[in-house]
Amino acid sequence: MPRVKRGKTHLKSRKKLLSQTKGYKWGRKSKIKLAKTAVLKAGAYAYRDRKNKKRTMRGLWQTRIGAAARLHGLSYSKLMGALKKANIVLDRKILAELAAKHPETFKAVAEAAQKK
Repeated sequence: MPRVKRGKTHLKSRKKLLSQTKGYKWGRKSKIKLAKTAVLKAGAYAYRDRKNKKRTMRGLWQTRIGAAARLHGLSYSKLMGALKKANIVLDRKILAELAAKHPETFKAVAEAAQKK
């Protein structure tokens, strides 16, 4: 069997790896052994935090809705319960945006929920 040196393939994979570590600190951007582990860890963290982002955003929305509800004499849980009873189907993301950017609309929604 003839000998295969793999020069081009080897360089291509190294180049790809080092391009993924662009902007990293110290040897993790230039040393293959360190770059490999850095890329693996970065991928794992990115996957994990895509899930965590949803969790933290929901918490932020709840905080914003709760703060806006307090201005209208309601607690977060009372407001959400009233919305459910009044069959007002708005998710937390939309409610939080209304609370932050359109307070008049949020006030109307809160009053409509309280009436029923």
